[in-house]
Amino acid sequence: MQPTLLILAAGVGSRYGGLKQLDRIGPNGETLLDYSIYDAIKSGFGKVVFIIKESLEAGFREMFINRLQDHVEVDYVFQEIRMVPEGITVPIERQKPWGTGHAVLVAEGRIDRPFAVINSDDFYGRKAYQVLAGYYKDWTPQRVNDYCMVGYRLDKTLSEFGSVSRGICKINENRELLDVVERTSIERTADGIVYREGNEPAVVLSPDSVVSMNCWGFTPSFFGHLKAGFDSFIRENYENLKSELYIPSVVNKLIRSGQVGVKVLSCDEQWFGMTYQDDRISVIDSIRTLIRKGVYPQKLWE
Repeated sequence: MQPTLLILAAGVGSRYGGLKQLDRIGPNGETLLDYSIYDAIKSGFGKVVFIIKESLEAGFREMFINRLQDHVEVDYVFQEIRMVPEGITVPIERQKPWGTGHAVLVAEGRIDRPFAVINSDDFYGRKAYQVLAGYYKDWTPQRVNDYCMVGYRLDKTLSEFGSVSRGICKINENRELLDVVERTSIERTADGIVYREGNEPAVVLSPDSVVSMNCWGFTPSFFGHLKAGFDSFIRENYENLKSELYIPSVVNKLIRSGQVGVKVLSCDEQWFGMTYQDDRISVIDSIRTLIRKGVYPQKLWE
């Protein structure tokens, strides 16, 4: 069973100040996504699906679609604000997409097997794709609601240049996910790793806290759960210009209702990503280090 890699790449990069999905950071013009896709192929993934905005189609065709089709099956799907159930009128002032939950939902019909979900601006490390592919290697339809998530140590997921959002996970002794709480302002300070909520005092977090980096494993049954969740969400929030449906909120409800189980897979990789423009130089240096160590060839795609 070769799983599919679903890449969330429709974001506009407001904090980064540009389209980081297409930013060339490798020695031969490779993007951060190129290294994620390379790792996924090496780990046994057989198809890549991009979620993009329609306005990015030409750039993605030039950068990825045409080149990657010689190495892996490639597809892409548009995520647009207007993609809502009949009877819903989207306010013309709405600028933000409807969130990661909606992004995954628009891929319904393009995926017929277990699949992984990743962000386009995060480097997860090859181990993440290996454990995901291994988890679904012997998958059968009887495991229809058997999901997973790659968990990282909090102290390996921080940016030097500003606060980050992370999902703080609660897991049991069997490494089953019980809950994910999104913390939107986490940073390293002289007092340790802390998060802040509004004007409330800073709360210290343990460096070894397990966090979600939006690196999930699902089966096609998730699309049905997402559809029900989005239908309910959009009818309550369509007039809210900033509301979004996030993957963890859907997963949390499914866990609490006992409909699914989510295994937290261990991954000791060092994360890096392109949240801020200042992260770019650090990302370039990290990729160069991995090339020197022989993890990646000097020219990724021959």
